[in-house]
Amino acid sequence: MVVELVFVGTELLLGNIVNTNAQFLSEQCAALGLTVYFQDVVGDNRERLALVFQTALKRSDVVILSGGLGPTEDDLTKETVADVWNLPLHRDERALEMLTAYFAQRNRQMTENNEKQALVPEGAVALYNKNGTAPGILMERDGKTIILLPGPPDELIPMFQEQVAPLLRQKRPEIIYSVMAKICGIGESQAETMILDLIDGQTNPTIATYAKVGEVHLRITAKAETEEDAQEIIRPLLETLKERFGENLYSTREEETLEEVVVNLLKKNQMTLCTAESCSGGMAASRIVNVCGASEVFLGGFVTYSNEAKQKFLGVRSHTLQTHTAISRETALEMAEGGARQMGADVCVSVTGLAGPGGEQGKPAGLVYIGCCCKGDSVVEKFHFRGNRAKVRTLAAIRALDLVRRCIIKKERNTEGGR
Repeated sequence: MVVELVFVGTELLLGNIVNTNAQFLSEQCAALGLTVYFQDVVGDNRERLALVFQTALKRSDVVILSGGLGPTEDDLTKETVADVWNLPLHRDERALEMLTAYFAQRNRQMTENNEKQALVPEGAVALYNKNGTAPGILMERDGKTIILLPGPPDELIPMFQEQVAPLLRQKRPEIIYSVMAKICGIGESQAETMILDLIDGQTNPTIATYAKVGEVHLRITAKAETEEDAQEIIRPLLETLKERFGENLYSTREEETLEEVVVNLLKKNQMTLCTAESCSGGMAASRIVNVCGASEVFLGGFVTYSNEAKQKFLGVRSHTLQTHTAISRETALEMAEGGARQMGADVCVSVTGLAGPGGEQGKPAGLVYIGCCCKGDSVVEKFHFRGNRAKVRTLAAIRALDLVRRCIIKKERNTEGGR
């Protein structure tokens, strides 16, 4: 089944906002086993929107339009779609009741133009909006399915997940089931090379690679009559991926982040963590505290940007800084060990380097040393990240968390081996 995505809004064309809905809807369609061949962006213009919609109808089974369902004159999506299909608009009483309640709960007056949001094309089904004012719309005719969704992501996402996805899933003759294998420590090209034979020979299940900042994700998707059958089809391939990627594969749960894996490992091993950051400026600590329950294992973090702060708070020796500079293996080591000592943590990860854009003291931008002291065992790794200042800092934080993960796993293995 072919799906076409149409995003409506002049602000998208002008680059005033980032079209995050495109990424979300594309990923959701892929997870449902639906094929997306085209994405369109069109401004708030009735004639051009009608042309895009008519073209989409000719080449796709399902057309999903996002945006243009608001109360103002330039919100034209519903009206344009109704015109193309020659359908009159009728007021949906429940939609009007929800609109009235929405404004009453916020002690705001509902203006007359808001009432147009309760209009629905004849024969269409309203998708009621619990998070905003504009209901979505579902229309079916001549084997085509048209879905209109509000533009704000905090309205579109729950509406799609709760109301649209189940409808689209029913249109598939078989169950589509996916697993996401998340990899950190190797790049997309290397990851693809390692599974090229699997990609070339894929039928059911299939593998799709996605490059993320600092990570590579592999979606494994199977079709079957039941979810249990699909899981059985995926299981051998997933085991093969685990064997090939080893510790680089950190999760097979799509919703699980790297920092959640780290926090769970710390809890499992009854360890505490602290951070000692320079160029990353607290980004590793920030990601850790994104995890609910991190307070059980995260003691705190140091942001020691200056040499003086490294000496004062982490106990880095002046001789080390003078001899090797702040951007060195030696400094990263003393930062990690000093942070663990000062905070009384089982694990401390340190980050020191040059985020750029320029180099210093003959050292290139992007040079970063990351250290980890885990229960008295210390290691330092050297990286040379590419990209602007923000990307270097982000990559440093990701690799810092990944190093913590690997050090804990190594400690687990050594402990089990000594039993």
